[in-house]
Amino acid sequence: PWCPYKVSAEGSAGGRLCFRSPARGFQCSARSCRSHRSPGGALVANVLRNGSVLLQWGLRGWGPPRPAPALHPAPALRGFVLNCSWDGTYTRFPCDSVELGAACRDYLLPEAHGGVRYRLCLRPRFAPPRPAPPAQCVEFRVEPAAMRDIVVAMTAVGGSICVMLVFICLLVAYITENLMSPAPRR
Repeated sequence: PWCPYKVSAEGSAGGRLCFRSPARGFQCSARSCRSHRSPGGALVANVLRNGSVLLQWGLRGWGPPRPAPALHPAPALRGFVLNCSWDGTYTRFPCDSVELGAACRDYLLPEAHGGVRYRLCLRPRFAPPRPAPPAQCVEFRVEPAAMRDIVVAMTAVGGSICVMLVFICLLVAYITENLMSPAPRR
């Protein structure tokens, strides 16, 4: 089964319908990611070392379904709404909103900003007459991947500087040996 979803930028309506295959059987290992669970336990954010976040959820954390009246059929799950925000220096910024189909049980945020505190809230949508249950929210901070890149870059720059210093020393030695010493007399 495919997971249909629609991403809409904050303040705009619509969006393009997309499909993705679910990440079945994904387990967060301590070396490659960190898991953060919502207080209700239904939503888990797996923050991966590459800066992406895999969200996983189930329906158990939203509480038992209310019994439907005898005259009305049981309300069907219509999908999920994912809202996101992140903390800036002085204010909180909204992310894009995502509407997910009823078959979806995970969603991948491909690029999260490092060193930023995120708050993601997921709410299921049911057909009337059942009202929407409260959202499950999870907060986390993505480790800055740039630190690893900075270390690699500084190592490369340091190596380049060492190579340049060796060439400068050889050039000075050559100049000192050949130009500064007196020429032999004939």
